[in-house]
Amino acid sequence: MKILIVEDATGLRDSIREYFIEEGNICETASDYQTAYQKVCIYRYDCIILDITLPQGSGLDIISVIKENSHPDGILIISAKSSLSDRLQGLDLGADDYLTKPFHLAELKARLMAIVRRKSFNGQQAVVFNEIQMDVMGKTVTVNQTPVKVTRTEYNLLLYFIANKGKVISKNALAEHMCGDEIDVADNFDFIYSHIKNIRKKLIEAGSKDYISAIYGMGYKFTG
Repeated sequence: MKILIVEDATGLRDSIREYFIEEGNICETASDYQTAYQKVCIYRYDCIILDITLPQGSGLDIISVIKENSHPDGILIISAKSSLSDRLQGLDLGADDYLTKPFHLAELKARLMAIVRRKSFNGQQAVVFNEIQMDVMGKTVTVNQTPVKVTRTEYNLLLYFIANKGKVISKNALAEHMCGDEIDVADNFDFIYSHIKNIRKKLIEAGSKDYISAIYGMGYKFTG
């Protein structure tokens, strides 16, 4: 998954980032309103972990920007403000969930995963596409119940393809999803070809059909 953490407290921000990176996710951070604003305008995320009280502005305004532009990013508010009115204000603006500080990172992960499953996979624990099955929490892949050994990057890539099945995904979108804003300094997209080649090979060897096709001059499409 690709996650944006908007939090001005350095210790908490770094703890959340390290926790999700260890789980194999791409994590970007913002410590103030302006940085967060720039990121949500340029990039897309599976979920945004958003503090309300930020230097230079309010996290609630970030929610408004996301919704006004019809961006599909999930939004999980984390805040020390625990009153009912604060929670209702955030949820009414379009946040998907609201978690009061302090919290356990395991609960944060559970809330975030629930948002992603609900938005992309109708709340399902397992993502099934024909003979391919993916366990969202366990991050495992099987083909006709045969386990397929994949790397974290390959798992995230396959999940992204299935979540966007039937759509043409540009190379830029794939690179951004896999690397975050670090892709801005990349020389080329050769790493994308390599990962796609590997995941296709593993799936086919396990008995899957080849669902990933290259669309000349545009990108890739996952169809079945």
